[in-house]
Amino acid sequence: MLRWLIGGGREPQGLAEKSPLQTIGEEQTQNPYTELLVLKAHHDIVRFLVQLDEYRFASAGDDGIVVVWNAQTGEKLLELNGHTQKITAFITFPSLEACEEKNQLMLTASSDRTVILWDCDTGRQVRKVSCFQSTVKCLIVLQRRDVWLSGGNDLCVWNRKLDLLCKTSHLSDTGISALIEIPKNCVVAAVGKELIIFQLVAPTEESLEWDILEIKRLLDHQDNILSLVNVNDLSFITGSHVGEMIIWDILDWTMQACECNFWDPSPQLDTQQEIKLCQKPNDISIHHFTWDEENVFAAVGRGLYVYNLQMKRVIACQKTAHDSSVLHVAKLPNRQLISCSEDGSVRIWELREKQQLAVEPVPTGFFNMWGFGRVNKQASQPIKKQQENATPCSLELIGDLIGHSSSVEMFLYFEDHGLVTCSADHLIILWKNGERESGLRSLKLFQKLEENGDLYLAV
Repeated sequence: MLRWLIGGGREPQGLAEKSPLQTIGEEQTQNPYTELLVLKAHHDIVRFLVQLDEYRFASAGDDGIVVVWNAQTGEKLLELNGHTQKITAFITFPSLEACEEKNQLMLTASSDRTVILWDCDTGRQVRKVSCFQSTVKCLIVLQRRDVWLSGGNDLCVWNRKLDLLCKTSHLSDTGISALIEIPKNCVVAAVGKELIIFQLVAPTEESLEWDILEIKRLLDHQDNILSLVNVNDLSFITGSHVGEMIIWDILDWTMQACECNFWDPSPQLDTQQEIKLCQKPNDISIHHFTWDEENVFAAVGRGLYVYNLQMKRVIACQKTAHDSSVLHVAKLPNRQLISCSEDGSVRIWELREKQQLAVEPVPTGFFNMWGFGRVNKQASQPIKKQQENATPCSLELIGDLIGHSSSVEMFLYFEDHGLVTCSADHLIILWKNGERESGLRSLKLFQKLEENGDLYLAV
């Protein structure tokens, strides 16, 4: 484990002046993360980070290993070995409220076509399932029913003992890429460019068997669905490879809003001209969403977009937030946002409201230049259109965390312990609030002096 102090921002590159990428200087006054701990345990790409509680997290990746860490100190607590190939899905499995055993459990799926249930406190392998016909790509726990579902080429329902309760028929060779829970005992599965609604039927007096039924297929996407998340109690949202973002009603599964293409929200003088944000198809892939009560924050290609749920429009954007695709985004307190990218960087943004400036109509002609004559109405129309199209907010860069040498896959945010990032460089970095850490070190020093009696001698 290595501890570093961070001096400043990104080094300028030779072509920096030609790049639209927003940069920040050495003095990152609003960036609290000025120290870092480098954690080494993995031997391949680290793709997953899962928070276990207020002070622990677990990591997993292509080496098939699961490691449990202390988020405050960076200490490696446990190393779990059981898979022979890369890990493809990773979730926690909380204990029931009425259950006497309160041990934290987690589920991992692998390309070796197994799923393992782990005890996070002891590192013990509780149970293992090896009967899958294909790789499990996603896992979800339905805590109210105390069951979990695995998604691969089919959809399977399991209990806590890892007994198979029921399964669907073969759905697709491409497999289920994402799963979410919605009301009415239903789940939504993303299969290629389709969304499939399944309903879980629990045992009754008439039927003692579990069952899972296909209810509906939603075929509105034109390309593969990359992201699927619940937004609130009313909606869920999907994003595709070609930049389609659709917001769905969570009860009747109808489309509430759609951004089929992310159009440039900046002012355009020609109202008939439609300009796409990015020219290449892979530059508009929607890899990840996060949200709060008002907005959805979307990672679209190399950019970040803030979509207001009430206004049903983009209210802020950074078209080139990173040099490469943005893989993960998270909302922080105080209207802040964090993003990470294939370019190896982690960036902190602040959502700010733009100052509304009164725009005077533009006079034309010789006499109008001197204040005489009438204002040309046609000349003022483009300016009015600019006001209507302009985004009311902006995303301002306030921090640039440079530590990884390869793609940053995802991150976790701990309010008290800092930020955790994982990368294709096989490393995990624990970013620390320098001011807070300095205060904690001073406090420990005073406590030690007090214990030894040295503090009173010094006084």
